[in-house]
Parts: sequence; structure tokens; C-alpha cells
Amino acid sequence: MDKGKVYLVGAGPGDPKLITVRGLECIGRSDAIVYDRLASPRLLKHAKPGAERIYVGKLPDRHTMNQEEINRLLVDLALQGKTVTRLKGGDPTIFGRVGEEAELLQEHGVEFEIVPGISSAIAVPAYAGIPVTHRDLASSLSIITGHESPEKLDLSIHWDKVTNATGTLVFLMGVAKIGYISEQLIKHGKPPETPVALVRWGTRVEQRTLTGTLADIERKVKEADFKPPAVIVVGDVVRQREKLMWYEKKPLFGTRVLVTRARAQASELAGRIDDLGGEPVEFPVIETREPAGDEAQRRIGLALESAEDYEWLMFTSINGVDYFFRWLARLGVDIRRFHKARICAVGPATAEALASRGLRVDVLPAAYRAEGMLDAVKDAVRPGSRALLPRGDLARAALPAELRRYGVEPVEIDVYETVMADSDDSDVLELLEKGAVHVVTFTSSSTVVNLLERLRKLGVKQPAALLEGADIACIGPVTAQTAREAGLNVTVMPADATIDGLIAAIAARRAGG
Repeated sequence: MDKGKVYLVGAGPGDPKLITVRGLECIGRSDAIVYDRLASPRLLKHAKPGAERIYVGKLPDRHTMNQEEINRLLVDLALQGKTVTRLKGGDPTIFGRVGEEAELLQEHGVEFEIVPGISSAIAVPAYAGIPVTHRDLASSLSIITGHESPEKLDLSIHWDKVTNATGTLVFLMGVAKIGYISEQLIKHGKPPETPVALVRWGTRVEQRTLTGTLADIERKVKEADFKPPAVIVVGDVVRQREKLMWYEKKPLFGTRVLVTRARAQASELAGRIDDLGGEPVEFPVIETREPAGDEAQRRIGLALESAEDYEWLMFTSINGVDYFFRWLARLGVDIRRFHKARICAVGPATAEALASRGLRVDVLPAAYRAEGMLDAVKDAVRPGSRALLPRGDLARAALPAELRRYGVEPVEIDVYETVMADSDDSDVLELLEKGAVHVVTFTSSSTVVNLLERLRKLGVKQPAALLEGADIACIGPVTAQTAREAGLNVTVMPADATIDGLIAAIAARRAGG
């Protein structure tokens, strides 16, 4: 059996978007991912299907695996012929013990590659508004371990040289030793009023920053019950935080948002959340697909044969547009055959999906739901006309029923069906149980129904109760009604049933507006 290869990858400080392009490539091509708690779990979503995921993380009071066991694990996996990514927080060469892992791989003739990452020593202070160097304040930088016992720190650190030979000091993993570190720095010449900042879980939704001086920082840490992991910055650059703090000013800073919509559409909402400083957790509970069976295709084909007879094309979702055009292509139907039809879209996103295909919407309702569509066209439709409604199998009956009242013949075709998605549940359930999800978003009634059902299948007897601590954000009144009927307390609903409206309403809610 050929030996595999091991990539020793720096995952960056926590924000999954701070990983390098090379690091992301390594994750995507690996058969096994070996990761610790400082690497974002969101990076694992880039693993290929079937890739083995092995957690070897360490906590201050507990080690899942010791370093020797991790080293051996990497060798064993490679000797099985597997391509392996060892995912490490920050940069693997800065207190990451990558040398030990690489040495054992080399001894066993296993090919390896070290992929640098953005170190928490520079990224975490930057996210707190602290540049580690500054033209007027600090022209040098020292990165120091603070994890060892005081005796080991004294052996590994020449306090007199460190204190006086550099501008900015950055201690990694030193929260528990902050008193001793401050004491030694003052003892060897640092003024007691020297600014200090501790940044906990920097670049993540949990980021918290505590500032003080060498003289009072230990007391402040105890009073705030400030826990690791944190980066400690000592030096005049800490004062820059007052001017340069940027991350913590974002509208959704500190907010973790559960995104339940279908995977194909989740990226837009997730991207907007991320841009505003929140952390999106993508947990698609629905997926769409073409309806199965010959009968479904026969019905759609029969409806499309009469393309010239329709005076209206009514689209109630982006999915309806996408799948409608898929069926046109599959059945060889030219869109120009619908030349008599006026086009109505439920909202601007659906209208944009049509525009991207070269179709201009004739009617766009003021209220972005089926009832709004009827209000928009009721003065334009005429009795005896036909309207084609390309929709999903769960579409509401309100629109076709009202069209019939006006003498219009609605031809409904289920161009797609909505089913429960199958995705990894463990991380999301853990976040919900810890109360670490601050907002749950629903963009359709089916996302409400399916999320609650997924939680039941995971053994949650009262899924609505599990979500009580989170804001429930629904895109529109129909979705909100479904959520309320399921026992959820809806706290966010935009005036406009759009993604932009939903994001704005969430931001206003989090700001207390």
C-alpha cells in the first residue's frame, strides 16, 4: 500500500474566512481531518463527503489526546494510504508543536507539507483594534508563550531582555499566569501604568476584550472571571483600540445566527450575516429537487404544451423560476412561445431571478406574498384567461383559489418538491443546548416544520422549548403564523418580506431598536 500524505495546516485564529486558500484546498482533498478546538468547526464543511473527522482538541483541564498520541495518529493514518489534514489553530509553527509532528512523519518516510496560517498573535489584536506595531509607538514585536508554569517561564524567558528590548509583547495562552507575567515585567523595568489588553476568542462571535494596566490587570481578570483562551498584548499600542476598534462595532457583532433555508440559497443570507459581524451557522433543513416519477413529468409537459394559451406567468419564488427553466430545457420548450403572457413575480428577488434570464416583470406587488400578487393583478386579469403557476409541492392554495373567483383558470404545476435535508446535526444541537444560538431564521413555513421535526428526530422532546432563548426571525407573516402555531415566540419580522428586510430587522432587534 502506498503511503499517504499529511498537510500540517494553520487554520487561522478562529474566523473561518481567515484560512489560506492553500489550507482550504488541503481540507477539500483529504480523507481524514484531525482538528483541535482552536480551529473553526465551520471549516469542516469544506471536507469532501465521507472524510473522517477526528477531534484531538485540548482544554485547559483536559486533554483528549496527548501530543505523542496525535503524532502517532498522523503517522498511522498516512501509513493506511490516507491523505490527512492536521488542522491547527493559528499558525502551526508558532507554539503549534508542528516540529514534533513533522519529525515523526519524516522518520516514517511520510510525505508532509507545512501550510502556514494567520497567527492569533497578530490577527486577534487586529480584530480588537490593536495593531501590534505602530510607527510612533512600537517598531518591534515579541511573541511569547505564557502557558508554562512560573518556574518554566523563568527558564524559557529572559525577562530582563524581553522587557527592555522590544516594543510590543504578545503572550499566547497566558491568562492563568497574568499576575505572574505582570509582576515580572514590572520587576524588570516596565512601568506599572503600561497598557495591557486581553482578547478572548478573538475573531469569533464570542470575542471579548478586557483592558487595564500591568498594575491592575490581574484584579480585573479575577473580577470579570475572564477565562482562556486569550491573547495578551502589552504595550502602548493597546491605546490604539480607542480609535481603531472596528469589529466590535459591527451591527451583528456577538450574534450567532442559525440559517435554516436550503443549502443552494443559504449562502446569500449567510454572507450578509457575516458582513455585519455575525456568525452564520448553516443548517439547511430543507432541500428542493425535481419531482420524481413519470406522472409529474407528464403533467408538466402537458401544461407547457399550451404555452401560447397563457395570458399570465406567475412566479411565487426563486425556486419556481429556477426549476421552470430547467423543465423548459429538459422538454425542449422555447420560452418565446409564452409571448402572450404577462409576468408577475412575488417579490424583487424573484423578479431579479427572471431578469437574469432576460425576462422583464410586468407586475410586482407591494406586499411580497401570494395575496399581494392577487391585489396587484386583479384589475388586469380578465375572466376566461389562463395563468400558469410554476410552484413547489407545498405551495399554498390561496392564490389559485382567488384567481378562480375572478374567472381566471390557474394551471398549477409542481416544478419542484421540498423535502427534509440530510446534514450533520451534532454541532448545531450542541450550540442550541448551550444557548449559544442567538437568532434562528425561517424563510418559509417548511423551514419551521422541518427544523422542529429534525430536532425531534435527534431526541429533543420539546423542540420549541429548546429555541426559547433565541430570537425567532421570520421573513413574512405566513412563515410567522406557522412558527406561532408551532409554539415559537416570533420576535423579528420585517416589513418587507425580503432577505434585506430580514437582516435589517435582526440588526435592529439586536441593537435594541
